[in-house]
Amino acid sequence: MLEDAYNERKSAMLRSRGWSTRIVPLTGYGSESQLRVFARVIMTRGEQDDPEEPTHAARLRAVELETRGWRAFLTTPAIDEVVTIRINERITTARTDRGGFIDLTVRGHGLTPGWHRIFVGSPNAQTIDVPVLVIGNDVTHGIVSDIDDTVLSTSLPRPMIAAWNTFLRSEGARKAVPGMATMYRELLAEHPEAPVIYLSTGAWNTSPWLTRFLRRNGYPKGPMLLTDWGPTNTGWFRSGQEHKHAQLHRLARELPHVKWLLIGDDGQHDPKIYTEFTSRKPGHVRGIAIRELSPGEQVLSHVIPVANDDLVPAPTEELDVPVVRAPDGYGLAPQVRAIWASDPADGPSAPGVSRG
Repeated sequence: MLEDAYNERKSAMLRSRGWSTRIVPLTGYGSESQLRVFARVIMTRGEQDDPEEPTHAARLRAVELETRGWRAFLTTPAIDEVVTIRINERITTARTDRGGFIDLTVRGHGLTPGWHRIFVGSPNAQTIDVPVLVIGNDVTHGIVSDIDDTVLSTSLPRPMIAAWNTFLRSEGARKAVPGMATMYRELLAEHPEAPVIYLSTGAWNTSPWLTRFLRRNGYPKGPMLLTDWGPTNTGWFRSGQEHKHAQLHRLARELPHVKWLLIGDDGQHDPKIYTEFTSRKPGHVRGIAIRELSPGEQVLSHVIPVANDDLVPAPTEELDVPVVRAPDGYGLAPQVRAIWASDPADGPSAPGVSRG
């Protein structure tokens, strides 16, 4: 591909000029038996640690500066770079792909349930610690959350506005959807061991930006499952729906004991995607919560002032799990709490919660 050839030539040129590489940490997750490790390696002018700060803090600050706004999409990936992953005393190696990413499954990692730090390095980059979440075998509750228009108010699908938001504005200019962060924190207060997985069609390039946004607005930390290129749902040579389907089915395989609360919005295809997944894997879903966009938000999302789900409704009434809707987290919270407290195997819905 032209893009691959361009990146390879640019990477070689930068190396010849003395550039090195930098590792961008991405949060991983896994079960007690296997761990999914993410990271990206990009070209950089050189590792310049601030002597006034701890080395690790300086590296993270440098990563954030290099991946803010438009810079995230102009970084040069380090292709076919050898990457070393150290988990306790175990060493595993991998090579980056065409985008400079690694997505590696490590079996028999030996970590206990909870949050850990593993170490990722390469011959031309300083080692950095990367967060990973190990989900215990006794965990039964989990949240899969969309990002755009679900936790973050955005006009992403409109190319011109998306470009403005992505390349020029900072995360501080974006707005959190009212009540969603509070709802997530309340759910985790009842089941603190429950993982929160953020599933989006956004690009991996935006991961540092999204991490800052979630942290700043009080959302629980959690792994993000993003795509390899493009800032919009219409995207550049990728299918957002296919990405979400694949990741949901992978979560079902990797964590069969977790029943997920699937949270999304009706601006794009979340009702359809979640319905199709639930129909195929009913034992893996606790319920579905859909944020309803306003007519104005629908216009920004896909030009017309009604939801895609209104035009071609997903057959949620055929599902045997609760499906709830509201315009924000404050409206969803009481309905979702009832789902969270119930067990899908119990049969009838909790009071006040409809099925389908």
